[in-house]
Amino acid sequence: MSLFSKSLLTVAISMLFLTACGGDEAQLQKNSTVEKVYNWKLVTSWPKNFPGLGTAPENFAKLVNKMSNGRLTIKVYGAGEIVPGFQVFDAVSQRTAEMGHAASYYWKGKMPAAPIFTATPFGLNAQETNGWIHYGGGLELWRELYKPFGVIPFAGGNTGVQSAGWFKREINGVEDLQGLKMRIPGLGGEVLQKLGGVPVALTGGEIFTSLQSGAIDATEWVGPYNDLAFGFHKVAEHYYVAGWHEPGAMLEFTVNESAFNELPQDLQAIVEVATRAVNQDMLDEYTVRNNAALEQLKNKHGVVLKKFPAEVMFALKQASIEVINEQKSKDEMFNRIMSSYQAFQKQVTDYHNLSELEYYQNRNR
Repeated sequence: MSLFSKSLLTVAISMLFLTACGGDEAQLQKNSTVEKVYNWKLVTSWPKNFPGLGTAPENFAKLVNKMSNGRLTIKVYGAGEIVPGFQVFDAVSQRTAEMGHAASYYWKGKMPAAPIFTATPFGLNAQETNGWIHYGGGLELWRELYKPFGVIPFAGGNTGVQSAGWFKREINGVEDLQGLKMRIPGLGGEVLQKLGGVPVALTGGEIFTSLQSGAIDATEWVGPYNDLAFGFHKVAEHYYVAGWHEPGAMLEFTVNESAFNELPQDLQAIVEVATRAVNQDMLDEYTVRNNAALEQLKNKHGVVLKKFPAEVMFALKQASIEVINEQKSKDEMFNRIMSSYQAFQKQVTDYHNLSELEYYQNRNR
């Protein structure tokens, strides 16, 4: 081979090498853009890893990490680790944390309509709530409500029908509610107040000691699964199980709007899908765990299950109607959201009376 041919070969090989290197560099640059890692904080209103409520955001974080192949990592903090449980919404709005997990009725002071998205007394159950939120216009109204705060809400789990609560004295009539100091948030608290009771706002971690010390006379929390975990049977004798105040208690994931908009579309979709998965997963878990916990409360701890007298339940329902109508007249957004909620409830009740209720009655004969 001539010297000239060797020179041409050398140049050709060099050009191929440089082209390859340039291609690799372009691919590396492309990959580095695609593989950008986002690190988020998620603050909650629950004790760290508390059964059901506290494990749901942990499960969410694991799902997101796995589905994103580590491109979106989320660290979960329990109540008080970064902010107190009642400051989760503010933390997300101000981007102290990119995400939160809590219950919307804690933000009643900011938005009178917020409690609707946790539960309405004598309202929708879990199945019906999910229907209204995702296919009945509820989610759009919810996001409109939170929009001024730069916060995007997602359904974040449901505990199903909650127990009426633990009481240190029996409730034999409406008069027994007079002066009763009870931990009960949201619209249920306003109903109790209308009947002469005193609603008290407490996060989960404060309830046991408040019952024990006598600072409160009663509490609702969730149901057998979580009530057993907190040990309420040790400090309150009377367990009323027929719920009325939270027939389908929905929790929420909240996301800072700016942080969400910074994510590429595939990661945004992962966040949405993971919230939907956890929303259903929590209801599945509570359906199983409540059964087992209730058996343990009865058989191991000797707890006797009680129901409110019919006159008390009737008074609670009438007071609920009054509270809702008063709120509708005071706040335009509450009126819009509740009107949507009530229209959906009428439709779904008509159908469920023919399907679900009829089936339960036939099954239980």
